[in-house]
Amino acid sequence: MGSNKMFKVTPTKSRKTHRHHNRCCHRLRRHRRTSPPRCSPAANAATAAIFDALNKSIFTCQRRLLRLFSKLARIATPGSNRPTKGFTILKNRFPDPEPEPKPKPRPVSSFIAPRALSFDGDDDAVAVPKEDKKKKKTIFLDLDETLVHSTLQPPPVRFDFVVRPRIDGEELTFFVVKRPGVDEFLERIAERYEVVVFTAGLREYASLVLDRLDRKRIVSHRFYRDSCKQMDGRFVKDLSTTGRDLGSVVIVDDNPNAYFLQPENAVPISPFIDDLKDRELKKLVEFFEGCEGVDDIRVAIKKFLGKN
Repeated sequence: MGSNKMFKVTPTKSRKTHRHHNRCCHRLRRHRRTSPPRCSPAANAATAAIFDALNKSIFTCQRRLLRLFSKLARIATPGSNRPTKGFTILKNRFPDPEPEPKPKPRPVSSFIAPRALSFDGDDDAVAVPKEDKKKKKTIFLDLDETLVHSTLQPPPVRFDFVVRPRIDGEELTFFVVKRPGVDEFLERIAERYEVVVFTAGLREYASLVLDRLDRKRIVSHRFYRDSCKQMDGRFVKDLSTTGRDLGSVVIVDDNPNAYFLQPENAVPISPFIDDLKDRELKKLVEFFEGCEGVDDIRVAIKKFLGKN
């Protein structure tokens, strides 16, 4: 009996208590399995450096791809490389104007000689067919300020006609005044001489003026700026390239630069602007009619200029 009482002093655990103990131990073990392992500071720093390098590489690749695609876009669409950031492209509210119809080409007159035709082996010669030496000598006449004067504004006195050449795609209006006595002058010298106009004016302008001035087609040949020589910024009319004997040609011009190479063949004339009392052409008619039988016209020019 006594021994039995001693064994009951420390009572045994109940099944319920044992189960609770096992459950707590199981939860503790499961918590220990799922918690991540702790890393050292050195490992964390290495990992951060790797991620930082990857981010920089990705950003660099993106920038290079953007530059490449922008270049391809500019090549594929010319004229679209202007910046449009901050601007809104609006559609055209008004229709584009219809293009102006192109003017019909003006027929080339048969009496306009081509350039670069030589009779003496000179490749730079302008084209004048050979004259009949038994018949006539040749007078080369300037156009502007010698036979006519033209201006873009209406002159204060009067004007004889208007021409509208198209130069560099733009139509210009010129008011032209004829020098007093020019019609009679051309008719009278054409009876004894071959008449050629040699002008430093543009073909687009000068051809229209001559069409109106020379209604009777007295002028046998026309030469424009493209037949002049450019020397030190001057347009020079070289008579030696015309296929004519210099003893049988004379040039009438108001600009000394024009006859710079052959001054002995030149008859200077005062420039005409708007003096309706001008009588220069009348004087020249008298001179040319008196030179008909002269062998070398340069001798007659020298005498004429000496008197005047």
